[in-house]
Amino acid sequence: MEKLVIGIDVGGTRIRAALARSAGGGVLRTASAGAGNPRSVPPEVLASRLAACVAPLAAAEAPGTGRIAAVVAGVAGAEPRNPDDAGTRVAHAALRTALRRGGVRPVPLQIRGDTEIAFAAGPDAPSEGVVAIAGTGACAARITGRRQTATIDGHGWLLGDEGSGFWIARQALRAALRSLDGRGPATSLAGLLTAATGGGEPGERGAGAEAPGRAAAGPVVRIALVDAGFAGAPVEIARLCPVVVRAAAAGDAVAGAILDEAADHLAETVAVLAPAPGEPLVTTGALLAPAGPLLPRFTARMRPYDVTPAPVPDGLAGAVALARTML
Repeated sequence: MEKLVIGIDVGGTRIRAALARSAGGGVLRTASAGAGNPRSVPPEVLASRLAACVAPLAAAEAPGTGRIAAVVAGVAGAEPRNPDDAGTRVAHAALRTALRRGGVRPVPLQIRGDTEIAFAAGPDAPSEGVVAIAGTGACAARITGRRQTATIDGHGWLLGDEGSGFWIARQALRAALRSLDGRGPATSLAGLLTAATGGGEPGERGAGAEAPGRAAAGPVVRIALVDAGFAGAPVEIARLCPVVVRAAAAGDAVAGAILDEAADHLAETVAVLAPAPGEPLVTTGALLAPAGPLLPRFTARMRPYDVTPAPVPDGLAGAVALARTML
């Protein structure tokens, strides 16, 4: 009977799972559920969400299809290299529970870092090279023998994640407030961000671009921007990043400078890993995926190192590829 594998990409925003043949070829079936970072999602909730992904895949296991023989889950918030890592332990237990609930017999399974599955999702499932991830957070890692051996940044929204979606949104909020105060250059970001958060009075939402007397702008706009920065979780603040991208595309110099600086940070993060000329560099995350808004800027900054980014949508294909290596 043909063997099947399950690959799972457990992200901070959503979980995606895929069933595939161990011998290669395309995905047979996929499923998805909500956020899965074990450091922010309660264990029982994580198990339930994983089970919601596993069950429809297990239902496809049949005499005419094959049997599930291996499972790999790449988990944001897990550090498999550390035997005492709480995130890895929680994810492993939750996945075991999910497989049992989904009707999957006990099979070999691995919890891998999200950088490892992201890198393995690159062209020809590479085993050596560098990966850069920029979404809500940001980090880069060196992969050796399909294992993460060095990590740069990924320190979270408060201490790091420079160049990430959260970082971009926070810089935009700061720039908007500086503009309103008269301490920074004029920018359309104040009005755009206020509108995006639903704050401010209709007549005040345009304040901050070319409005004279910016320091006298209505306090409601300022309060709305400050509230947006303090009231939301990091992932909610990061959702303002597309506003900055659109403003830059429309010619806002301040927004463009923020995106340039974000790309500088990401390039610096990768540079610390000293990529060799021609070495595989896989990128993913909303900002560095195939249509990611920072990809052109980042690619230009990688040219001096003679490396060309290979963007992938996510790590799901990499999780499948790593599951196949277990058989």
